[in-house]
Order: sequence, then C-alpha cells, then structure tokens
Amino acid sequence: MNMSRSIQLRGRVVAGGAEPLVCAPLVARDLDSLRAEAATVVAKQPDLLEWRVDFFEALGDVDRIAGAARELRRIARDIPIIYTRRSIREGGQPITASEDTVSRGIETVCADGSVDFVDCELGSAPEHFQRALRAAKACGALLIGSFHDFQRTPSLSDMAEKFATAERLGADVAKVAVMPGDVGDVLALLQATLDASRRHAMPLITMSMGPYGALTRLFGWMFGSTVSFAVGSRASAPGQVPIDDVRSVLEVLRRSLSAR
Repeated sequence: MNMSRSIQLRGRVVAGGAEPLVCAPLVARDLDSLRAEAATVVAKQPDLLEWRVDFFEALGDVDRIAGAARELRRIARDIPIIYTRRSIREGGQPITASEDTVSRGIETVCADGSVDFVDCELGSAPEHFQRALRAAKACGALLIGSFHDFQRTPSLSDMAEKFATAERLGADVAKVAVMPGDVGDVLALLQATLDASRRHAMPLITMSMGPYGALTRLFGWMFGSTVSFAVGSRASAPGQVPIDDVRSVLEVLRRSLSAR
C-alpha cells in the first residue's frame, strides 16, 4: 500500500520503495569521530544517511570536506548520502566558512560522486541555490529544497507556498519541518502534507519537531511524507526517535494496513 511517493535516484527506486525511508543523521565534528559515528550508524542499516556538515569543524576547508566525503562514501557502501549544511536561521550550527566556500564544497563532493542528495534551504540566496542545483544535476544527485521553522507551525497556506516554491525552483524533493505548539499544529502539518501530496508530483519530506512532533516521524508517511529522520547515534533535531523504535512502530502499522 503506497502512502507516499517513492524517491528514484539515478533511475532506481531507493530502498525498494520502502515507506518511509529511514534516515539517520551524522553530526561528528572531525574526521575520526565521523568514521566512528558512521560505522556505528551504518551497522543499523538505515535507508539513508544525512551528513550534517555544519557540525563538521573543517567545513571551511574544501579539500578536507572532499576527503571526508570520500571516506564516508567508503564506509556507507551503497547507502545513499544526503549532504546538508543547515544555516543558523534554520536550526544549524554556527560556521566560519563563507557562503562561497559552502557552495564550492557542494560542487566538489558532487563532482567526486561522494553524495547522492544535496539539501539546500529555500531561503538561500538565489545564486547559491542555483549553484547547488547545478552541481547536483551534473552528477545525477537529487536536490532537496528545504524549509525549517524551529519557532512555530506556519499556516496551511504558508506551508503550501513552501512546497510550491521548491517545485518552482527546480528541486527534486521538497522538505518542510516545523515546530508545533500543540497537537493541533501537528494535525496542520499532516494536513499540509496530504494536500501537497495531491497537488505536487515531487516526493515530500515533512515533520513536526519536538515531543509532539515525534508522532509525525512515526506515521507521517501515511499522509505523504517519504522520509523519517531517526537517531542512529546522535540526534540532529528535537523529537527524533531511535531507529529501532521507529522500525518497531512502522512494522505494526504496516501489518495493520496490509490486513485491510
């Protein structure tokens, strides 16, 4: 029973079209820690890895970023990798690298074939968004156009606009993550996801964050979200659930739905 739209990467459906794809973040600050963290997480066999390079202390050194990406590719084997630099305005870590250096890092790891997805915020300067888009397309990677609000849940119309913007800018996948104040906000995010899944052909990634938002990480796929972020080693955002717990809940839901 397909609830969400599958992600196809280089002509193949990722993880056989599993619903949802389970993605584990990597938040190490140096190469040795990244190796250890990646080995631990890969052993849990997530469908995707997200390398949060804003945590990585050498982000300002493109050569070191490229070397770390190649090492991560080796450890990950055939698990697809999302390359993500999250800005402070959308919940990321402070960095000293310039935006040009960040863009050059994206271009280098894409040219090397080390990553499979690039996450670029919809609020990025148009020049940098287009550089990320061109770099991803040149190597057959997919671009995730993302929006995060760690303070609130926007209105349904505002969230709908974010999905439309991602499609208009040429992203392959649209991502919206918001902070709920109550369960009603969680329902709003799920409604926005369902509406967007009916309106747009592109795959969607959506979630509410924090304690209430954990609900969306467990059954958001039933409303059209393709990926759930789960803790493999360390969380990268509030409300992420350990990977084993996510899989246990997903198995119960899949059995229940298949019995219909």
